[in-house]
Amino acid sequence: MTAPTGPVASGRGVTVAGGFRAAGVTAGLKASGLPDLALVTNDGPLDVAAAVFTSNRVVGEPVKWSRRAVADGSARAVVLNSGGANVATGAAGAQDTADTAAAVAAALGDSVDEVLVASTGLIGVRLPISRLLKAIPELTSALADDEAAGAAAAQAIMTTDTVPKTAAAMVDGYAVGGMAKGAGMLAPALATMFAILTTDAVLDATTADTALRAATAATFDRLDSDGCMSTSDTVILLASGASGVSPDPARFAPTLREVC
Repeated sequence: MTAPTGPVASGRGVTVAGGFRAAGVTAGLKASGLPDLALVTNDGPLDVAAAVFTSNRVVGEPVKWSRRAVADGSARAVVLNSGGANVATGAAGAQDTADTAAAVAAALGDSVDEVLVASTGLIGVRLPISRLLKAIPELTSALADDEAAGAAAAQAIMTTDTVPKTAAAMVDGYAVGGMAKGAGMLAPALATMFAILTTDAVLDATTADTALRAATAATFDRLDSDGCMSTSDTVILLASGASGVSPDPARFAPTLREVC
């Protein structure tokens, strides 16, 4: 790839990097009937992952699940829903998160610990989990690596956002893409609800984690909208290695930061 060295607005977002597919569908989680369920998959050959989460002491069940699942530095998929944060939902909410990951894993033929989960929306209200699980086959069938798929995923994670948020950068033969949602509940220390970042660069888990933490420290951690910290803030970086390019970490880190 020889496109610009800096980030550009791109409907492809998470699908601009090789090795990634995405989808967004309507599962009926929102009363508005708007899209509310998204999926991003990493088809490899690498399954490197890094993530940072809210530092709030109260966190949602998806944050608890994803913290454990990404601890080994790998992940193959991220399933995200809007329309319900799955926070303060107790044992039932924990089971809903586990069931969501299991359903996606089964549909993709992956192990459940390779699936990360993120949820956003109202706190203290249990998700209509039967609707969510019923939509998983449609969601996985819709997976594609084109611009429409990336845009659909970005739209499905919106809540009070007025526009979808995507960005991409192509430099030195590899790409970095991303999508984010966030409007309210923003305070310093990871100020966005979601950001999913993808790259086809060849990275190891340590390099990915170091670059991600440096990028969030200089971007999302510095924003403040209303002084309230969220229970669900999640930023995930997935690396597929599909480009075959092993970038200099000193070159990769600022590219990731610019996309953030």
